[in-house]
This record gives sequence, C-alpha cells and structure tokens, in this order.
Amino acid sequence: MLSVALIGFAGFAALCLAMGKHFNELLGRKPGPGQLRLLRGLGWLLLALSLMLAVHLRGWAYGLVEWLAVLMAGVTLWVFGLPYQPRLLLGLAAASLVLGPLLAVLPG
Repeated sequence: MLSVALIGFAGFAALCLAMGKHFNELLGRKPGPGQLRLLRGLGWLLLALSLMLAVHLRGWAYGLVEWLAVLMAGVTLWVFGLPYQPRLLLGLAAASLVLGPLLAVLPG
C-alpha cells in the first residue's frame, strides 16, 4: 500500500503545481502555456494509476477504502506543510514519483 500512497502523493503534487499561484511560489517562475494543462493531466493520471493499483492489490472493497485513506493522509500533509515547508514537500513529491512505481513492481 506504500506504493499507492506515494503515487497518490505525487499526483497531488502535480495537481498542486497545476495552479498558477503554487507553481510560481514553488518553482519561482511563471508557468508556460501548456505546463498547467500537462500537470493537471499528469496529476489525474497518477491518481487514477494509484486507484487501479490499490484495487489490483486489495480488491474493490478494501482497495477503495485504503486508497481513500492514504489519499486523505497525503492531502493533509500537503495542506499543512505547504505554508511552512514547500521545498521539502516538492522534494518528497519528486522522491515519491520515483519510489512509488518502483515499489509497485518489486516483488513482496
């Protein structure tokens, strides 16, 4: 379930960066013309991927409940961490984008 949480966290990071205000604050520049649309699509794609992975691992009954729980935890971390440690969250998002899929394909 850690891989589901990490992929979902990366999805929320992309959705956060898809807002012009957060993009400017976190990266220190204005977004390009198609960057916000690309980030929005990537965010929703990662959230859908984490849902499919959760359902694949646990089935619809438990997978959906666990998926919602880990997404709420990830969003809570973003909501309370963004005003205080935005760069740390950006680094965690980058790490989760790499580690989430890696943990999903590793056996065990």
